Amino acid sequence: MDLLLTVILTTLFAGLAMALGAIIAYFEKDGKTFLEEEFRHGVVAFGGGALLSAVALVLVPEGILHLEPLSACLFFTIGGLCFMLLDILLKKINTPASQLAAMLSDFIPESIALGAAFATGNSNAYLLAALIALQNLPEGFSAFRELNSTSTYKAKKIIMVFTLMAILGPISGVSGYLWLSEYPETISAIMLFASGGILYSIFQDIAPQVKLEKHWAPPMGAVLGFVLGMFGLMVTT
Repeated sequence: MDLLLTVILTTLFAGLAMALGAIIAYFEKDGKTFLEEEFRHGVVAFGGGALLSAVALVLVPEGILHLEPLSACLFFTIGGLCFMLLDILLKKINTPASQLAAMLSDFIPESIALGAAFATGNSNAYLLAALIALQNLPEGFSAFRELNSTSTYKAKKIIMVFTLMAILGPISGVSGYLWLSEYPETISAIMLFASGGILYSIFQDIAPQVKLEKHWAPPMGAVLGFVLGMFGLMVTT
């Protein structure tokens, strides 16, 4: 298969995981039973584990290869600061789209990095694509529930918008593939920027939602999400 087509398809499928997560949330009952609460918290935790594995196993190890230590730390910190400022802005304007903004904020730079990874023949490209899809699934789930919690956004319209947003994956991926593959320092900076933002999001938005009083199973979702990423790394290297 042509490598450019591979970039388009992998980034598209990774983006469609957002819509799939929204569809799962649409059919999931909004009840208060033990299993329903455990399921929702477990999905959020799994997304956190997948995000953490993407940072720890792919983005940071790849990102620090072409940058000096101080530069690497700077871009990582800037990513965290930018996500923090975005979080503050969304809070001030009181929008129910904070999960959506966070989802797109890491999906776009990750897709750019993925396109460049394919262009440079990076062996972790397919692993990164799988991790992006894995994190988009629970993020789509959470973002749908957040948007659907108000009467402003209709469920089917949200799912349609999430489906259309998947196109941002191929656009970003092709950009990285065609124009940034010859600039490894830039790709490294993008990876570390995304890593800092993701880490901020994990501890600001995801981890606080995982805890469920008198229940201990949901945090295991984070463990399973990270283990899945670790397994993917081990079988592809």
